[in-house]
Amino acid sequence: MTRGSIFVISAPSGAGKSTLIKRLIARMPELSFSVSYTTRAPRAQEEDGSDYNFVSRKVFERMVRRDEFVEWAEVYGHLYGTAQKPLRAAQEKGRDILLDIDVQGHAQVRRRLPEAVSIFILPPSFQELARRLRDRHSDAEEEIERRLNTARGEIAHWPEYDYVVVNDLKKDATQALEVIVRASRFRRHTQAAQVEKIIGTFGG
Repeated sequence: MTRGSIFVISAPSGAGKSTLIKRLIARMPELSFSVSYTTRAPRAQEEDGSDYNFVSRKVFERMVRRDEFVEWAEVYGHLYGTAQKPLRAAQEKGRDILLDIDVQGHAQVRRRLPEAVSIFILPPSFQELARRLRDRHSDAEEEIERRLNTARGEIAHWPEYDYVVVNDLKKDATQALEVIVRASRFRRHTQAAQVEKIIGTFGG
């Protein structure tokens, strides 16, 4: 059995990351999606254990003290984190797993899991990003401007990622993500167990 890979996908808000992840998993149902922990309350239509693992701040902070997270951060007063145990379990079973995290979380993952494959999603332009955020009709103009200002800082981190995918056409961007995932399955360390088994058949 080959060892599973961990994929980290980051993007500025409005770049279409969530949509691309859903499309990728639809094309590759063997991929697992890492469900993060959070202390914020569930939103409408969100399900515990599916969208997030919703826990109290007390429980989250206890997990931090026990070093149970591979990455965590406080964002707008709420805590978010990715637990280590499910990632390692998926890897040992040979399953690939996707993490949807921001640039701050990515930096932590790279330190703790240097074998992780990281992908940064870019919009085709700042103007297109602004249009997409406004077309959502879900945020006030003040919130949109805050997200756009945050995006300016986030895109400065693109050189820290292994791959960059521009989300101009969703079809092309999804295909690019699929190519990255499939190619990464043949990296040396993921094939190590299988290679050693084959080498063993060569004898002395």
